[in-house]
Amino acid sequence: MSVGPVAAGRALGLAGALLALAGCADRASERAARDLEVGRAEVGGVRFEVQGGLAAVRRAVAGEIELWAGAPVLDIAAQVDAGAVRSWTIEVRNAMPDARLQPLGAATGAAAVASGAALLATRRRFALELPAPASVRLRLAPEDADRSEPFRFAFVSDIQTGIDRFSEVLARIGADPAVRFVLSAGDLTQRGTSEQMERFQRELESLGVPYFSTLGNHDASDDTPWHRFFGRCSASFAFHQVQFTLLDTADATVAPLAYDWLEGWLREAGGRPQLFVAHVPPLDPAGLRGAGFGSRAEAGKLLGMLARGGVDLTLYGHIHGYYSFENVGIPAFVSGGGGAFEEKLDGVGRHFLLVDVDPDRGVSAVRRVDVD
Repeated sequence: MSVGPVAAGRALGLAGALLALAGCADRASERAARDLEVGRAEVGGVRFEVQGGLAAVRRAVAGEIELWAGAPVLDIAAQVDAGAVRSWTIEVRNAMPDARLQPLGAATGAAAVASGAALLATRRRFALELPAPASVRLRLAPEDADRSEPFRFAFVSDIQTGIDRFSEVLARIGADPAVRFVLSAGDLTQRGTSEQMERFQRELESLGVPYFSTLGNHDASDDTPWHRFFGRCSASFAFHQVQFTLLDTADATVAPLAYDWLEGWLREAGGRPQLFVAHVPPLDPAGLRGAGFGSRAEAGKLLGMLARGGVDLTLYGHIHGYYSFENVGIPAFVSGGGGAFEEKLDGVGRHFLLVDVDPDRGVSAVRRVDVD
């Protein structure tokens, strides 16, 4: 049976698409494997590990370690060898401005105190004395981190080429004293280079609260330095008895390892309210751009997991507009108004969301704030 040129072209196109999907899956799996190494350092006779990989180690030399926090609360384990350096300075960037570092346990022998005036609201420095040899646990957290109280956070994504004016967005967010932190679905940069990530983190110095994000497709170059600058691509944390999960969907797919993590995180949340953040939404809410997952079957798989896990709210970026909708009964928002070029003339320019959460009632309000 002969195959005509049109059929042959379609077959080649399908093969190319399948190869592209395979390549995306490989990149997603590579990033998931690198997630496992985040938050670890061995220096000066001490092995530090941030539990859950919720901070990137930006610098580590004997007696000094610098972290970039990826969550409001950090639990840090330190295995101190005999003869190890005992006096340490721990500097945490992107920290909650009211966070304190405290040794845990009845008799750790460790002591931590704030060291000097804060350089920035979100840059905390502590002097730490460690016993040796010993196993020490430390916790960096605001005093109210575990309380079951209502709170507010902001959500903004897709900055990319709008970085020169991003300070205007940050100023509007910072004008609301109720905002505890900012969540983001990524695309912080246009090409995912070290220079652009450094620039983005400098811009955050004007913000008085931390900025926690997963990465977007523009941040996800083959050799992305994301892990070195921001930490894990997929992570989960709790604040005020509310569970937050950020999942890497930058390549319009999810790595098998990340699916395993997600299953565990959904189970661990129990009956607490759960919020889910990802860059590429499983399904394009308008169906006009093909801006969802490469596989509708995989989109259904992820949405099914979120529904069975009792997720209360999903937040996405990638599409440079604003959509409010539902997927499998879960309220969903696409908000890509951080400054990247607008994808449609809908009258919605730069914007961000304010989300109010009550641990006893779930999400109580989601409000769009227009910057332009």
